[in-house]
Amino acid sequence: MNCILLISMFLIGLQYNSSAKVLNTTKNLQEVKLDTIVKSPEKEDETIDEILKSRVLPRKETIEYLSQETKYGFKNLFKNYSYNSTKPYSSQVNPYAENYMQDYLKSHTNFLQKMKATSTLKFNFIDNILAQYGLPKELKYLAVIESNLSSTATSWVGARGPWQFMSYTAVGYGLRVNSFIDERTDYYKSTHAAAKYLLYLYKDLKDWLLVIAAYNGGPGRVYTAMKKSGSRNFWALQYYLPTESRNHVKKFIATHFIMEAGSNSTSGNLAYSSLPSGTKEFKQHVSKKDSINTEVLNISGKYNSVIIAKNLSMDLMEFNRLNPEFDQEIAAGKGFDLRLPPPKMDTFIANKYLILNESIHLLLNTVNSDTNKVFSGKLTSKKK
Repeated sequence: MNCILLISMFLIGLQYNSSAKVLNTTKNLQEVKLDTIVKSPEKEDETIDEILKSRVLPRKETIEYLSQETKYGFKNLFKNYSYNSTKPYSSQVNPYAENYMQDYLKSHTNFLQKMKATSTLKFNFIDNILAQYGLPKELKYLAVIESNLSSTATSWVGARGPWQFMSYTAVGYGLRVNSFIDERTDYYKSTHAAAKYLLYLYKDLKDWLLVIAAYNGGPGRVYTAMKKSGSRNFWALQYYLPTESRNHVKKFIATHFIMEAGSNSTSGNLAYSSLPSGTKEFKQHVSKKDSINTEVLNISGKYNSVIIAKNLSMDLMEFNRLNPEFDQEIAAGKGFDLRLPPPKMDTFIANKYLILNESIHLLLNTVNSDTNKVFSGKLTSKKK
């Protein structure tokens, strides 16, 4: 009898421990769920719809509410939804992101560090507008990978401005695009339009990494990747996305790291060095690999990097990596050792006068536009 009693007590203990584990696991899952999803998706969607339909800026209480909700969109990038500059980067970022962007860091850190040193006013300007819509400040780095913050950037497919709007999308978000005016190049108006478009994408995707992929390749391709992968997590569906859209997210994450982590930063596997200091003289630093795989041609004249990249069907970021400070040196009236892969150099040489004429035409249009532009601190033209 004592033996039977002991066995019964043992079995009861096992059942109790098993039940306790199930309860604890369920509790933990519930806590994780509550901690990583929107608390009230219906209310958030209604708020976003209200903003998208309105012709005026959101009310203060609306902004405060939405800013607390949209931060959860970085749940798959940062452990605490946003970056804290007082803590090591690797302790905050998703481990998947570290190796994911190593190659981009190696080739673009110097160029982006220079941009960081010269673009404080633009970043502050964009920050202020994003905040008016309750959006995370990290999204300003989307403008970096889209256009290098250039208001006149034009892609080979016709996207234009700091946020690289196609004309039909721009018009849909209140920008005027016609033969007389192109408000995609207006920093103020295009950034307001971009904030609304980002909110539109976020309403359905609820993840900023997916929004960035959709911003590049269109939301349809992201939805297809979701369906094929059976997941809404970027890290799970990334290989179902077009390579360009996947790389767009890589560029965004790497750009955020370079801009936010600070110079001479080492965080886990993420590391880069600050630029040489103590000299104002421009020097073109070339890696051994680039030196072998490119050709150099000294040019002068009012060339524009965006126009060259467009005519060569070349990624603008790649052009600027091979030719750092191109626009600044050309604008100063100096000659420049243009560096391009051999096939691109052949195309440039064959079309250099056409490219120069188009660059000058863009310069004249930009000067006229800046002369006639009246800057307004109020939101206008919000009709969709």
